[in-house]
Amino acid sequence: MRVPDRHDLDAAWRAVSAVLPPTPVVETALAPGALLKLETFQPTGSFKVRGGLAALAALADGEPAVTASAGNHALGVGYAAARASGARVTVVVSTRASPAKVERIRAFPVRLVEHGTTYEDAEAHAMGLPGRYVSPYNDPAVIAGQATIGRELDAQTGGPLTVVAPVGGGGLAAGLALWARGRGDVKVVGVESAESRAVSAAVAAGRTTRVEVGDTMADGLSGNLEPGSVTPGVLAGTAQLTTVTDAEIRAALRWLFREHGLAAEGAGAAAVAAVLAGRVEAEGRLVVVLSGRNITVPAYTRALSED
Repeated sequence: MRVPDRHDLDAAWRAVSAVLPPTPVVETALAPGALLKLETFQPTGSFKVRGGLAALAALADGEPAVTASAGNHALGVGYAAARASGARVTVVVSTRASPAKVERIRAFPVRLVEHGTTYEDAEAHAMGLPGRYVSPYNDPAVIAGQATIGRELDAQTGGPLTVVAPVGGGGLAAGLALWARGRGDVKVVGVESAESRAVSAAVAAGRTTRVEVGDTMADGLSGNLEPGSVTPGVLAGTAQLTTVTDAEIRAALRWLFREHGLAAEGAGAAAVAAVLAGRVEAEGRLVVVLSGRNITVPAYTRALSED
């Protein structure tokens, strides 16, 4: 695996901007002049559609794609498959994946394979299938696709900026960090769940290392990294990393609903949670990425009702 280069970033911008209009930014009271970048307005409800479009555009003619996911990444790749003539895409999910999520994936023109009882089982099976394996985060085209958020911010706001985004595998934060390197006036802050700190552990160790992963409502931020993942190396020395608890995420969900009438999933609200908890020191204008909205109604109503 390799870090995206300028060619990857430019190719991803062409692929994404040809299909998706820029997501809006709205003013918010999180800080004077602060903005929310609303990736919740994407057609699949998450920023992951950017990486899906870029990854499928990077395939050689006739090359099949394979991925493992039962969430936002699968929806993004499925959306891209629906817009790529003749695309051959296989999505592997575990037999215990949410039936509601699986049905959403089935709505796209992909071959759906159910294998194993865990995500790790599904991922291992997917990696053994013919075709290019498209990781949710450890893929140059996917990372470059997520970097297109920065290209949109170039037109939407001037610098200097502090951009805050959630971190699971680190694809989004790594993409933003690569964009920021080209700007020189952008600080990137990545926010992990306190229950899953694989990226910060890898940055500290200088290599991918396994960590204990606890239960969290931010399921999009949960899990260990693929061996040899490039995202920690991109973030090391470039981005600041911090964490939030589930209680802080729930408070952010309530704040977003009360102040903006916006719904978000747990992972999607992590960046807002970090700002509200006072863990972000902004330099210049603050931009907070609201990365996804795909949360079940019961989970969302519980979060809104809790003190």
